[in-house]
Amino acid sequence: MRTILKFSLRAAVILVVVAAVVGFWKREEISRLLAVSTLFSEEKIVANFSHMDSAFLSQELDRGTGPVSDLPQGDPMDLPGSFDTWLSERAVTALVVMKDGKIRHESYHKGTGDEDRRISWSVAKSFLSALMGVIVEQGAIASLDDPVEIYAPSLIGGAYEGATVRNVLNMASGVTFDEDYLDQSSDINKMGRVLALGRSMDGFAADLEARFTSPGAQWQYVSIDTHVIGMVIRGATGRSIHDLMEEYIVDPMGFEAAPYYLTDGYGVAFVLGGLNLRTRDYARFGQMFLQKGLWGDRQIVPARWVTASTRPSAPTAAGEVQYGYQWWIPSDAPEGEYFARGIYGQYIYIDEARGVVIAANGADRGFREDGAHDQNLAMFRTLAASLE
Repeated sequence: MRTILKFSLRAAVILVVVAAVVGFWKREEISRLLAVSTLFSEEKIVANFSHMDSAFLSQELDRGTGPVSDLPQGDPMDLPGSFDTWLSERAVTALVVMKDGKIRHESYHKGTGDEDRRISWSVAKSFLSALMGVIVEQGAIASLDDPVEIYAPSLIGGAYEGATVRNVLNMASGVTFDEDYLDQSSDINKMGRVLALGRSMDGFAADLEARFTSPGAQWQYVSIDTHVIGMVIRGATGRSIHDLMEEYIVDPMGFEAAPYYLTDGYGVAFVLGGLNLRTRDYARFGQMFLQKGLWGDRQIVPARWVTASTRPSAPTAAGEVQYGYQWWIPSDAPEGEYFARGIYGQYIYIDEARGVVIAANGADRGFREDGAHDQNLAMFRTLAASLE
């Protein structure tokens, strides 16, 4: 009996030691998982969205040694009477409104400041689309109608095999992917845990097997399509998204502060939602697009790509919101109205005809409510119209 007790005690001590070692070894992963579990909580969401590098693996982009590009100030604009109500109801944290290249309104809310680097969420998709335009212009990708596996061979045998580059740009891959943020077992939340645990996003995409329809047949918002775009770009160029974004977007545009991407455990940029910038730099990017890809005396993104990517081309349903190459177009949009959009209230809104760019960040926990997006779009249109 005494021998059994000694053995049991020894085994218990060993288990405690092993658990302690494993806990120490995995402490960063455990910490990131805990951060994910409270990322959107009411008391933490605002601070979290301005400090995502404290919760996830990340890597800064080199902004270069050049001067910050100028965003001149214009006369303060008159704000509509419903403005303050909108700020409160939609939990806006930052807003920059530009007209003809000049800032007409800039404000920060809920304890945030102008130096905060805020999470883009899916606004990052539009940045990646811009980079794709540069790579296509250089000839690294022969055709948008090439199958994605030509550039990303690890996708052979999975759900993405046979989908074209154009299909994934249009969110029309046909790949089954549950985007329900409220369901912990959904694909989007599984992907979040892959990121938090430092596993491979490439592997996650390659392991998807199911399709709900054939590629190109139907539009359905599938965030992992954007990661596949990143795989295609990396495969076509042999370079990282960080390097390419630094060289072709961040450095020549003179961003105010070094942006950063959240990354997986292999240093691969979380291109579908992990870019973090100051709000004025979101506005800079929008202004460059309004100017058909021109910034100063340099063509950042080919003008024909700006036009092609921001005009409806995806197989969306009649009368519904329209989609281009990772840009949104309202169903009733006049020519030249489009926007980038991320969960919880992140936007870059562009009205070419009026010369207006609006960059907005938010921590809107009600962003999925009926009418929330319509309320934002209505305010952007009201602000743009008031500047005519």
